[in-house]
Amino acid sequence: MVPVTALAWGAFFGAVLGIGLWSLVSLTPRLSRPRLANRLAPYLLDVSGEARVFVGRRSIDPIPVLGTLFSPVFESLAQALASALGGAEAVDRRLRQSGSTRTVEAFRSEQLAWALIAAATALLVVIGTPLGRGWPLIVQVAAPVTAAAAGVVLRDTVLKRAATARLDRIDSELPTILEFLMLSLAAGEGILDALRRVSGSTSGELSREFAGLIHDVHAGASVTTALTELSRRMRLTSLTRFVDQVVGAIDRGSPLAEVLRAQAQDGREEAKRTLLEAAGKKEMAMMVPLVFLILPMTILFAIFPGLFVLQAGF
Repeated sequence: MVPVTALAWGAFFGAVLGIGLWSLVSLTPRLSRPRLANRLAPYLLDVSGEARVFVGRRSIDPIPVLGTLFSPVFESLAQALASALGGAEAVDRRLRQSGSTRTVEAFRSEQLAWALIAAATALLVVIGTPLGRGWPLIVQVAAPVTAAAAGVVLRDTVLKRAATARLDRIDSELPTILEFLMLSLAAGEGILDALRRVSGSTSGELSREFAGLIHDVHAGASVTTALTELSRRMRLTSLTRFVDQVVGAIDRGSPLAEVLRAQAQDGREEAKRTLLEAAGKKEMAMMVPLVFLILPMTILFAIFPGLFVLQAGF
């Protein structure tokens, strides 16, 4: 008699193989001519809700077959997760800070995918390994739930770290960018032309943000409005201070070059102070390689020749 676990594993891998083959077949190009609805629907997305539903049903990432089969359930679970977690404004701010173009709904879907993958992995460990089957029943039941929660938290932690790292890069780039802007303004260019020159001549996170700001200005927004929106979106103290002073100088008609020169000098001093503070905090960590690596090797090189001479002499 075949064990139940063998039948379960056979059914599981057979289902996976069948869905995989079906997905590969669905990705092959069709030889028939596209229907009129297929050709018109992409051009009616702005005015027709049915067209958006039709296009969304036909193009589901990552695999069309799996997306078409499970997208209603997946969307319902993603909406339930978003309702349970909340904090859409904070998630949207972190997405913008990390430079991502995803929406909050797409991020919640990613969190749900991470949770499902973690829960499935924990379930496979519980069912398919002797170690998992030996756990108490309450642990076997709690393992997939705990893994799913860990997947949700892990995805949010990855986003937070990406946002923090990008803000640190922007903070380090700001003094150099301010000096570049100051030179452009001193040469006679306006603030918009200076921002355009910086975004086109430099590379970095802040330059990409300035490129988006130029795009917003070309779309009809004023320079002060675009700068204020950039400050609100990034929530970075140094950038907010720069935007406030530039907007105030534009409103009062003050010379921007002097304002940016003072801002650049303050940014340099703050960066130097931050570096000294970080070095002071890591002073004990810097002693670890000195005490446990360099000092023992120095003592070894100093004592070993004398020991060798003493042993050779006797």
